[in-house]
Amino acid sequence: MTPEEARALADEAATAWGAEGTPELLKMRENAIFRITLPEVGPAALRLHRSGYQTEDAIRSELWWMGALVDHHLAVPRPLHTIDGALVAHLSDGRMASVLTWVEGEAVGEAGVPLPGDAAAQMRLHASIGHILAELHTTTDRLHLPPSFQRPRWDTDGLVGAAPFWGRFWEHPQANEAERRVLHEARHEAAARLADYAAQGADQGLIHADVLRENVLHSAHHIALIDFDDCGWGFRLYDLGTALSQNLSEPHLPQIVLGLTEGYSTTRPLSEADRAMLPLFTLLRCLASVGWTIPRLAPDDPAHRAYLDRALRAAEIVLSGGDLFQPG
Repeated sequence: MTPEEARALADEAATAWGAEGTPELLKMRENAIFRITLPEVGPAALRLHRSGYQTEDAIRSELWWMGALVDHHLAVPRPLHTIDGALVAHLSDGRMASVLTWVEGEAVGEAGVPLPGDAAAQMRLHASIGHILAELHTTTDRLHLPPSFQRPRWDTDGLVGAAPFWGRFWEHPQANEAERRVLHEARHEAAARLADYAAQGADQGLIHADVLRENVLHSAHHIALIDFDDCGWGFRLYDLGTALSQNLSEPHLPQIVLGLTEGYSTTRPLSEADRAMLPLFTLLRCLASVGWTIPRLAPDDPAHRAYLDRALRAAEIVLSGGDLFQPG
């Protein structure tokens, strides 16, 4: 979908919510995201969902979960109904659209850009992120999900099975033979360790599954989570590993890890077994991201190599028993 096509569809979708003015295109990734203005509401986020990525039932389930979290006072967007009272609008090209309340704040960072602040500031920031993730998981465990609830799975099969949710990362076309061997080895090692961890009663349930810097907003002392498009069933530690995956080159990585884990443990204690598995879950996010790039990025996009190099470095450290959380 080109930006021009997205703008035309956004104009169509905006009418379903009675929006005023022209939608403003903010980004195009899995979904095209627009800022719109609604009467008596103000700014809101319009999403044009990527065709074929999530089913309608899955989108409705995501929206139900966000609404329930807001009802329990978590800082996440609330889904907004159309003029006709629907949560999802069907567009002329078959695509679906939804609208969420606008969450004020700035992203805590962006991929590939060093985090601002000293070690203490970064530790405090990640303690806040850990705390809201613990609140998210704890609140979710208290919810009674509707029978129709459907979301993808970030379990062992969804991460390293024959057909992972984000694709067969070990078959990336830009990986050479030696690199593919490392990715294969990492996949098999992860599968074995995940099986043992699950057998020990690993914490699993609904997770955000995309806790990247761009999806964590801060305003003064307030932290909010946005972009639940990839949420699903999985290991709770995957949320923490995802949050750490963008920080592997940060000079204050040990303080970031400490802040995240201690912030999480304040209300949801982590066992020694959990802490020992955190490097693997960080690696798993790096591997999943390699799979994500294959159908989404142009073949000549340099991000392919960047994602591959990050995953290969993490795999080699984890497979050798090294310390993934030492910067270097």
